[in-house]
Amino acid sequence: MTVSAHIPFLFLSLAGSARALSATKVPRPSRPINPDGWPEKFPAKDHCSRCGLCETSYVSNVLDACAFINGGMKRNIDGLEETVHGRTRCIDNSINGDDSIAEERRFGVMSRPMMLGRGKVAGAQWTGAVSSIAVSMLESKKVDAVVCIATGSDGGWSNPEPILARTVDDVLRGRGVKPALAPSLRILDELKSDESIKKLLYCGVGCSVQAFRAIEDELGLDKVYVLGTACADNSPTPKAARDFLKKGIPSIGDSNVLAYEFMQDFRVHVKVGDEKSPSYKKLPYFSLEPSVAEFAIADSCLACFDYTNALADVVVGYMGAPLVDDMDRNMQTITVRNNRGEEMIRCAIDGERLELGGTARGEGTHEKFAMSTVANDNLVNKMTGGDVKEKGMPPFVGNIIASIATKLGPKGVAFARYSIDYHILRNYLHCLREFGRDRADTMIPEYTRVIIKEYEESDQAFRDLIDKIEVS
Repeated sequence: MTVSAHIPFLFLSLAGSARALSATKVPRPSRPINPDGWPEKFPAKDHCSRCGLCETSYVSNVLDACAFINGGMKRNIDGLEETVHGRTRCIDNSINGDDSIAEERRFGVMSRPMMLGRGKVAGAQWTGAVSSIAVSMLESKKVDAVVCIATGSDGGWSNPEPILARTVDDVLRGRGVKPALAPSLRILDELKSDESIKKLLYCGVGCSVQAFRAIEDELGLDKVYVLGTACADNSPTPKAARDFLKKGIPSIGDSNVLAYEFMQDFRVHVKVGDEKSPSYKKLPYFSLEPSVAEFAIADSCLACFDYTNALADVVVGYMGAPLVDDMDRNMQTITVRNNRGEEMIRCAIDGERLELGGTARGEGTHEKFAMSTVANDNLVNKMTGGDVKEKGMPPFVGNIIASIATKLGPKGVAFARYSIDYHILRNYLHCLREFGRDRADTMIPEYTRVIIKEYEESDQAFRDLIDKIEVS
């Protein structure tokens, strides 16, 4: 059920330049847009995340809902956080004197410290934490339906298909990550026309959750819960996700791929074989073919600053969890933001579908590690005219580097901070290149602005990268 939450494509190259959005006012569409026209016919153009809103009658709300036009990322997070959670996040960097636990600046509003948790769903990509919560909410009749992303009708592991799930079996169709842009909101008209649905659980990634929150009050629902996943660097299409494995990791061959993730040990873990007894193939990031980034990361993901899904009631991720086992047995992180989130977690625990494992913690510093990654990343080098690598490292060498980075680098929550900061810095550079500083600064949420300012003030290498983009 979760949607991809990839770690950065380290040291990969991005060929070509995404088309910058027009600085003029985007016209307000009046009719649903045919998905065959994506992305050219959609308001956000190349930076459209294909959330599905524009494929419905709610397309008329796009200027006020979309995360990628009219300063939407800033408008939605800064403007709706208090509405949704009752308060905004604490942006000062205090963590109650304990920097081993997650702070609100990066991880968003929290009603309790970020926790570790594990679901109890067979056949899930991880342990089924998201599916467990969704099934529990449906079984307990707290909701009448669940919006989730199922595997496409063709059975392809990378094909996302939004569904309005009414049964447990429907919800379980959502098991597993679909690492491509997913039109979750495509079901809005079906939802609106069904008078039997008064209580809803919406599951989605940050950009779709932002758009959903913006139009939530127009749906006429009595109760709404939102279950989010942490997310970064999705592929623009299912084919791009498949091609990433085919071209980036040729050793996979014709294996029966079930899923893949970019993991905390700096390796891509590819789950293959049979769902009942899967095995894993692993390749260090540093050994990936650099050219895969040309097609493997959606432009919208390069302009996103909502890695941790700020407007969801509960968020499930994995970057802040220690990596001690294969993904289908490893703990995940669970962030609860408000009373609705507490209700969802309690429902899953009472239904014996979710177990908690204590507070998520970490160790190590992350800032220099994040900046080193930015400075050596082929995505950034492509933007700034730096040295673009043509080939990945031999696997033997890549595994040595990955092992050293895992041993010496930040761990647990500190690793999550590293990954968040990496994406913020890389994506800010992308926005500078595409839109210029003035417009880029209107797009980023306040918490992001604070983090970027700290790096600008403390790190000459980051300032140099900004200068290279602004003078190019």
